Amino acid sequence: MSERPRGANGTGESPTGRLRQCASDEAGHHRLPTKGCALPAYGSGSPHRVRSRFSRLGAASALTSAAVACTMLAPAAASPAQAATHSAKALRIAASKKGAPYQYGAVGPHRFDCSGLTLYAFGRAGKQLPRTADAQFRSARRISAAERAPGDLVFFHSAGHVYHVGIYAGQGKIWHSPKSGSVVRLEKIWTEAVRYGRVG
Repeated sequence: MSERPRGANGTGESPTGRLRQCASDEAGHHRLPTKGCALPAYGSGSPHRVRSRFSRLGAASALTSAAVACTMLAPAAASPAQAATHSAKALRIAASKKGAPYQYGAVGPHRFDCSGLTLYAFGRAGKQLPRTADAQFRSARRISAAERAPGDLVFFHSAGHVYHVGIYAGQGKIWHSPKSGSVVRLEKIWTEAVRYGRVG
């Protein structure tokens, strides 16, 4: 049996052919040369050091790409000024519905129940609220009575259950849709069993 001629590196092919194969792999698949490939020297340093340098560059590139993607996908939080603008607009919209009849389950634009009025007002102002008074209470940011401002939500509760909601108008009053047979109106808060929330 005749022996196959060996190249200068004793592998049966020339170093030039192996470099050509590595270049083909990189161009076709964008991957680093594998163990069997002969790497050209960049300045001083062994092939292992060059591969390590490539690996570090690849990892840094991946981390940079991930950071950019997260920045693009992360929603921007509303600033206090934006939140105040939404609340002020919602208050004006609620006040504009003065005299609209109460109807259980109604969310406007001509009839409302209590949480239907707050849902409608904030929706028109660009902020989405849950449907019920209790769910709106859970979604709002808690604030104290000393922190309350026009446009904040006022929640009426009994035995740990939120049963009514209105929009604070200032001077201890709220705009709300009270009950069957009544209409949307401005009214003084009649109890101390209330909690306050701010739509962010």
